[in-house]
Amino acid sequence: MAATFHTADAVRRIALAAAAATLAASAVALAGETPKKPLTFGASPEVSRGKYLVAVLGCDDCHTPMKMGARGPEPDMTRRLSGHPQELKVPSAPPVDGKGWVWAGNATNTAFAGPWGITYAVNLTSDATGIGAWTEANFVRAIKDGKHLGVGRPINPPMPWPAYRQATEEDLRAVYAYLKTVPPVKNAAPEYQPPRMAKK
Repeated sequence: MAATFHTADAVRRIALAAAAATLAASAVALAGETPKKPLTFGASPEVSRGKYLVAVLGCDDCHTPMKMGARGPEPDMTRRLSGHPQELKVPSAPPVDGKGWVWAGNATNTAFAGPWGITYAVNLTSDATGIGAWTEANFVRAIKDGKHLGVGRPINPPMPWPAYRQATEEDLRAVYAYLKTVPPVKNAAPEYQPPRMAKK
């Protein structure tokens, strides 16, 4: 009985020593390699929250171009959140005269004209022509202060940033985190155009 116990104990020790040697050899072999990204199973809670907020805040309504489908206008999901198509030129807006229609929207629902001029929905995808180069701070400040990149020109209608600025910074960071996971679409939306004044 004693001999059997000692033999089993010895086998366990040898197995543990072999396992330790294998781990040590692996550590030496991997030394100097670039650490790999940890495996993740599903989105983080922050990204999941951001995805939900992007949906309920209606970001797709203006930032995903519309196309004509079998049942009428529908979002072009191949260009999701990429803003106004750069190749689509829109005619000049009518002069501001304070009568009749006050504002108009392009058929893609990504360009809008009104007393403020013409605004184009920007690219929100992770591409460099979108928010790929934006920092989290740029994004949060843009929504909180109503300025492009948080420091540039004013963000004009119809972007409802005065409502969105009421969101917590935590929620805005979650939106940013989600947008950084949106597949990149290369599309440089046109720049804002100031209004033309009506001739007297």
